[in-house]
Amino acid sequence: MFNVSSGTSAGERKLMPTIEEELGRRSLLYSLLMPVMSLFVPGLEKGKGMYFLFIKSEAKTPGGLVARPVLTSYYKSSHFRDRPSDPYTNYTSPNETILCPDSYQSMYSQLLCGLCQHKEVLRVGAVFASGFIRAIQFLERHWSLLCRDMRTGTLDSKITDQSVREAVLKILKPNSKLADFIEAECSKGSWKGIITRLWPNTKYIDVIVTGTMSQYIPTLDYYSNGLPLVCTMYASSECYFGINLNPLCKPSEVLYTLIPTMAYFEFLPVSRKNGLTGTISEVPASLNDEEEQQLVDLVNVKPGQNYELVVTTYAGLYRYRVGDILRVAGFKNKAPQFNFICRKNVVLSIDSDKTDEVELQNAVKNAANQLLPFEASLVEYTSYADTSTIPGHYVMYWEISVKDATLIPSSVFENCCFTVEESLNSVYRQGRVWDKSIGPLEIKIVENGTFEKLMDFALSQGASINQYKTPRCVRYVPIIELLNSKVISSYLSPKCPRWTPSHKQWCPQN
Repeated sequence: MFNVSSGTSAGERKLMPTIEEELGRRSLLYSLLMPVMSLFVPGLEKGKGMYFLFIKSEAKTPGGLVARPVLTSYYKSSHFRDRPSDPYTNYTSPNETILCPDSYQSMYSQLLCGLCQHKEVLRVGAVFASGFIRAIQFLERHWSLLCRDMRTGTLDSKITDQSVREAVLKILKPNSKLADFIEAECSKGSWKGIITRLWPNTKYIDVIVTGTMSQYIPTLDYYSNGLPLVCTMYASSECYFGINLNPLCKPSEVLYTLIPTMAYFEFLPVSRKNGLTGTISEVPASLNDEEEQQLVDLVNVKPGQNYELVVTTYAGLYRYRVGDILRVAGFKNKAPQFNFICRKNVVLSIDSDKTDEVELQNAVKNAANQLLPFEASLVEYTSYADTSTIPGHYVMYWEISVKDATLIPSSVFENCCFTVEESLNSVYRQGRVWDKSIGPLEIKIVENGTFEKLMDFALSQGASINQYKTPRCVRYVPIIELLNSKVISSYLSPKCPRWTPSHKQWCPQN
């Protein structure tokens, strides 16, 4: 059997070998999460978790082997379906709603069940922050239908999966009082704090907000009135890695402790060049001889050093480069703990410039602040390196939320282009100013809903809704064509960023 990677970075998914015993190891890691949480948040066994979990229909290889996303494998396994009664795995969503292959029916029914049991909910979550926000936005669009179902005790006719209907109707009873309450809250002008308004006993949100998911923190804070954001575990399609032993820490301070029985972990030291993390380029699957000599074991990593994670798994991956960059931030007893820094294979590059995921996000954040005076905000973004012209240039696609787009002068977006360029590394700025090998950065504003269509496209190509995350850099031609078809305006950087031929550390401090 194979697991399938999310395929959101390069438009293509990878097949990862897996074996039945892997499900047991993953179940063991899951079993550690709630005992750790209970040390920080007591009483969780007295209520339920409202988690939005989904599957993707499985496929088969030409040879007839099953290929499915890693979370689909887990949810379809007996480890999840036949899990013993445990207050820590007591969810508002019946298994049938999670195992429904239709994403609309699954989301609708899970939200309905969560609303019906709103007073029992003590924790809410999804896999990624973006997935949880999609659920809240789904509620924004469909709350009137959900209220109608609660008021009448009947299930919308669009929910056609018989097993889902039967499972939901065991929970759904006519409740006009609850329907009126939810209708009153959802029809208010502001959705600030909607999570704590509808699910008043919620203690925290369990989602991944490290890496590029950190851009969703302000939105989650808005919807939740600042509930704690908890990152409990670190995992990928290739392998589950470890857990967060201090789950109530700030998202920027999350440390993961690797569980050495999950796989054999090795670490390739990554140097820092020009303020960037390592030599950011497409990650080859295998190591060369020189790199193999540089590998260090888990017990030999050094504090403050950045490493690329390399795994050898029980399922057959040998010294496989996961593509994650980690930094040793401390120790729990003698066990090293790691910050997740970035994905190494998410890059923009025109010439000798190399722009990584973290740097790009910081640059976009700096630029997007210029929208705030116009009551506008950046909803989503992605980018690609356009080399169809000479010189090539960076292109960014922005979807913005704004009451009146006509109130934002063109000069504001042009300044956003310039701010992004000013925030990028010296190699990029040298290419713009001195080498003339990079053209002006371009921002293309796309229609509202474009990134939902991008997600729909990824799902239609076989990506998992659980694992999907907006790619920060795209190269897949159909995705670029889709984005270009939704552009409503475009802007270029009006001037070159500042650059001097001296090394950054030699420059005098202001």
